[in-house]
Formats: sequence, C-alpha cells, structure tokens
Amino acid sequence: MSVLFEDKTENKSLTTVIFERIRDDILYGKYDKGEKIVEAKLAEEFNVSRTPVREALKQLELDDLVENIPNRGVVVKGISKQDIVDIFTIRLAIEGIAVEWAIERMDQEDMQKIKEIYELMEFYTFKKDVKKFAELNTKFHEAIYKATKSRYLENVLKNYQVFMKVVRYKSLEKPGRLEGALNEHKRIVDALMEKDVDRAKDVVIEHVKHSKETAEEE
Repeated sequence: MSVLFEDKTENKSLTTVIFERIRDDILYGKYDKGEKIVEAKLAEEFNVSRTPVREALKQLELDDLVENIPNRGVVVKGISKQDIVDIFTIRLAIEGIAVEWAIERMDQEDMQKIKEIYELMEFYTFKKDVKKFAELNTKFHEAIYKATKSRYLENVLKNYQVFMKVVRYKSLEKPGRLEGALNEHKRIVDALMEKDVDRAKDVVIEHVKHSKETAEEE
C-alpha cells in the first residue's frame, strides 16, 4: 500500500498528492537547486508506479519549480529570494481587493470560519507552536480569499500562499514575531467583522508589508 494513501482524500488524485509532497520538499529545501530528481527513485520511495510521479513532475515543471533538461533529466529550479519578494509585491497590489470583496460578499458562515481559525491561532500562540500557527496562517488567508466568491482571485492568491510557507515559518521563529502576527490577524478580523473596508485594506496591506520586510532580511 502506498505511504501516500494516508494523505489522499476524495478530492485529490494520487498525482496531486505526490505533486504537493514533492513541491513542499522543494520549497522546504530538501532538494538543492540544480539537483536531479529521479522518477524511478521517487516511485520506489512513494511505493507507486512511475506514471503518477511522471505526471506530478510535469506539473512541477509548469509551476517552474523544476526543469526537464535534455540528456540530463528533471532538475530542481526551486524558488529564489527575488521570486519571494516579487510575490509579496504582487500580493500588496491585490490583497486589498480581496478583503474588500470579502466584506461585500461574505456570509455568516464565511465570517464564522475566519473567526474559528483565528481562535485556533490564539491557542497555538499560547502553546508557542510555530508550525501549527503557520499552517493556520495559510488557512486564515485562504478563508478570506474563499469569502470573495471569486474563483479567479482565490486561485491566484492561494497559489501564492503555497510559496509563502517556508518564508512564513522562518519569520514566525523570530522572537516576538508569533505574538506580533497574531495581533495583526486580530486587527484584520475586527475590520472584517465591522465591515470597515478602508481599515481592512490598511491592516492587511500593513501585514503583507511587514511580512515582505521580514523576507527581504533573510
């Protein structure tokens, strides 16, 4: 039985699960830039046939995380510091639109979901659990994107969240940053609950700017 079956859900194909696993390994530095990824070795590691691995590698190539070089095979391109800075700059341009549309279009269920995630973030801040907080941080922003009811905006920003994972984790490990990030999210929640579009835009842009500054220090 595949070791990936425990991660597989009804909404994800085996190829998608493998793609996400390799993608995260690349982003978290398991592979070095320029390192060759061997299809057969991965198939053996995941205990699957080579077909879903091959499809996953094609998707990673489309996402520009790997490159298929003639006579050499698939090698890691990874993501650079400049890539991260560029993503933050793009987020600064459109995160304000996301919170504005969320306020205009969200229902009670959307708001409740955001509040529940924030409350869990409070709990894991108290526990000093950086890993769990980072996971919830991603879910928090994705809940806002979902509340916009715009699948186009949601898809664009959710894709960027994937690349924020490693930066977010490193940032939250810095002294005082966990508590600071929690406070920033509390201000976002308050603005959303009060349906204050201008304040919501201000606080979310301030939050992204702070994250961008932290990334540039790395």
